[in-house]
Amino acid sequence: MLLCGTRGDVMREQHRLSNLMDRRVDGIIVTGRRTDPRPPLKGVEPIPTVYAISPSADPDDISVVSDDRSGAQLAVEHLTATGRTRIAHITGPAHHAAAHDRARHTEDLIAHASLELATGRVHFGEWSEAWGRRAAEAVLRTAPDTDAFFCGNDQIARGVADTLREKGLDVPGRVAIVGYDNWDIMALASRPPLTTIDTDLGEIGRQAALRLLDAIGAEPEPGVHTVPCRLVVREST
Repeated sequence: MLLCGTRGDVMREQHRLSNLMDRRVDGIIVTGRRTDPRPPLKGVEPIPTVYAISPSADPDDISVVSDDRSGAQLAVEHLTATGRTRIAHITGPAHHAAAHDRARHTEDLIAHASLELATGRVHFGEWSEAWGRRAAEAVLRTAPDTDAFFCGNDQIARGVADTLREKGLDVPGRVAIVGYDNWDIMALASRPPLTTIDTDLGEIGRQAALRLLDAIGAEPEPGVHTVPCRLVVREST
């Protein structure tokens, strides 16, 4: 197996692909740091290719991605099952597919439960603890009766936890918090440790490898294939 890093640079990607073609590889798995669709590789058509995490913009390609709807559903259903009715959603930049998609699913699920978002809207911002702290302040000013925060990632959730702790609000007694990604360094270091959504990156990798082997064996399955998320319950709920 050959591993090639491109750091998101198009020219570096083309150089790496040229090297792989020279080595006559049997197949390629393309991955990325974001869930936004990406342009398909050019000039590698004879070589079976699978896109993982970042799907190909071409629906005829093979892509394996996390099911963000299942993640949002697990979070919202967990919060409502614990009696939360005033849920706020704080997430990353609106132009990121991960933030936009999770927010859209959250709004749909909240409405389906005959509830409304605590402040009446999604709070888009940055993937950072600092944004989590600022956004939590804003939410509590607008909707002081908020009893839960569902956050677009664990960094934001940890920032929310900091603000709630500084304000003396008991977590999870008064307010519950759910993060996203199950990034251990964030989720376990938070006080209290975060309940979060695990995107099961290991299974995405396994499925991508299996589908690549199928494609190499002349049995490709084009389209976007989703991997369900898992709820990891910790002390924040």
